[in-house]
Amino acid sequence: MTFDEVIGQQETKQRLLQMVQENRLPHAIMLCGPQGVGKKALAISLACQLLSSGNPSANTQAMLAKLEHPDLHFTYPTIKLPSMSSDHKPVSDDFAREWHQLLMSSPYFSMDEWMNAMGGENQQAIITAGESDELVRKLSLKSSQGGWKVSIDWLPERMNIECANKLLKLIEEPPQQTVFIMVCEEPDRLLETIRSRVQRIDVGRISDEDIAQALVSRRGIGEDDARRISRLARGSWMKATEELKVGTENEVFLDLFITLMRLAYQRRVKDLRKWSETLAVFGREKQKRFLVYFLRMTRESFMYNFHEAELSYMTQKEEEFAKNFARFVNEDNILSLYDLANRAIRDIGQNANAKIVFFDFALKMIVQLIQK
Repeated sequence: MTFDEVIGQQETKQRLLQMVQENRLPHAIMLCGPQGVGKKALAISLACQLLSSGNPSANTQAMLAKLEHPDLHFTYPTIKLPSMSSDHKPVSDDFAREWHQLLMSSPYFSMDEWMNAMGGENQQAIITAGESDELVRKLSLKSSQGGWKVSIDWLPERMNIECANKLLKLIEEPPQQTVFIMVCEEPDRLLETIRSRVQRIDVGRISDEDIAQALVSRRGIGEDDARRISRLARGSWMKATEELKVGTENEVFLDLFITLMRLAYQRRVKDLRKWSETLAVFGREKQKRFLVYFLRMTRESFMYNFHEAELSYMTQKEEEFAKNFARFVNEDNILSLYDLANRAIRDIGQNANAKIVFFDFALKMIVQLIQK
């Protein structure tokens, strides 16, 4: 993978390349930033740059193209499968095939996608002490190609304390010609002693222009749709690609939002009860995601009233509904609507009866719309 394949982030690319070219790359760096901005892609591109600089042969390029270079090592959170023995400490190599498949499809993926790939949706993924032992063993070997050895550590904040302490010692006394590249989303969860021994580089959100351009050139999206999606993505390529999926969850949520508002406006209590029963069937996490979507649409509808395009972040379908609905969200009820949704999120999180929560939520929506 090359830096040209990374979406946007021109400033960070230039900074990393300059470090390599001027031979002043520290032995441990940490790329920090929110999901979907390209931290993994930057880390892999930097690793490929290093590994090819000392040996630019066709064989090296072929190995790097497949991310199968023997001096490129990946560390990432794992889970314990039922098939594993009770004393086994899961390590990255246990899931190497799943990791490679997901990474080759795209380096822009989330923890949820990685959990699905491992088959552990209901578990907590961590990096165990067994992983640090494996890393010590691998990095103690001589470089197979006579150059750099690179360790990419994805989400090091998920290390348990035993692993973190062992990694700290490895960073303090790194093997010769070894570079650690950490890809971190919550650096405050890392040991202060580790944070103080790495050079932190903050990776900001991708610009709307870069996301729009990538949607047009890589996905064949029309320019107008690309512009809308890029604004909705809020700097995340992952969110941008999610918007492209057919039948996305947000489309379901939009239909539920529209139905709720129309039924509430018409005061159709029996139908609102059926609406609440539909929501009650969802899992609690999906119920909370709908309420978060409700908050977003409420905010966007309110902002639509100002007729300033740069203030509104909606899809074309959402905007079509907002044209007539926005006037019902105003200074008199915007705060009350927010309070209703946030209380519902709290109640769902505390395992309250979902049918009761959503039916009460729907009935109170009638009162809020009457205020217009």
